[in-house]
Amino acid sequence: MIDAHFHLWRIGRNDCSWPTPELAAIHRDFEIDDWWREAAPLDVSAGVLVQSQESDRDTDWLLELAAGEERVAAVVGWADLSSRDAPQRIAALAAQPKLRGLRPMLQDLPQDDWILRDELTPAIDTMAAHGLRFDALVKPRHLPQLLRFAQRHADLQIVIDHAGKPDIANGIPEPWRTDISKLAGLPNVFCKLSGLLTEAGESGAGGLRPYVDHLLQTFGLRRLLWGSDWPVLNLAGDYARWFRLADALTGLSDAERAAVFGGNAARFYRLRADAPA
Repeated sequence: MIDAHFHLWRIGRNDCSWPTPELAAIHRDFEIDDWWREAAPLDVSAGVLVQSQESDRDTDWLLELAAGEERVAAVVGWADLSSRDAPQRIAALAAQPKLRGLRPMLQDLPQDDWILRDELTPAIDTMAAHGLRFDALVKPRHLPQLLRFAQRHADLQIVIDHAGKPDIANGIPEPWRTDISKLAGLPNVFCKLSGLLTEAGESGAGGLRPYVDHLLQTFGLRRLLWGSDWPVLNLAGDYARWFRLADALTGLSDAERAAVFGGNAARFYRLRADAPA
């Protein structure tokens, strides 16, 4: 199995400014061995290490860590896509053996349509040319703009992190449900089955089933990737609980489970030698 989404950070180092102290459950250093203690007992063999800071320094640190670490199958980093030298930076990152994608932190930007700006096109085109994947960290309000972006860049492989963060806590499925369906209609768009327990908040896991069912119905068994979102997950539960809950909610056969809980991540992030760019 492959965990398609986990984080590491060192508070106050490598430009780490989040999480902040009020998030006491996760305001400490999290190292690779900490993750492995949670993942290995569940037969996870490797994971995709995803950036958590808007920082070149953070991305460089993740790549340095991953270079000698078999448990890290791939890194999704960060780059300033609006920078004039973004194409050069992206090309340099793409030369790193484990760099497989980039993630602008769209959920934190005040402009919902930022990703549609024309000045970003050279950076996006460079990503596509190097076979890099685009992790979309968005909230439901960004999904219509993400749809236009995915249509505009049909040659770019995109994955929606945490299923676009539906408002599970308040039981408000629309317009998320409709917008996710539209995105799932595009063959270059994938989705991560991650972060949902955090979005459920105090309502707990009881309300997750209709959201998981909708993701299965729309993205199917070849474009859905399970991820832990650890250690952010610790705000809502723990690694083993989320894994077992996701396993129970999806109710898959052995072959289907192998795809959603590993094979799809390997294919999307090109972790196999025969994977297409």
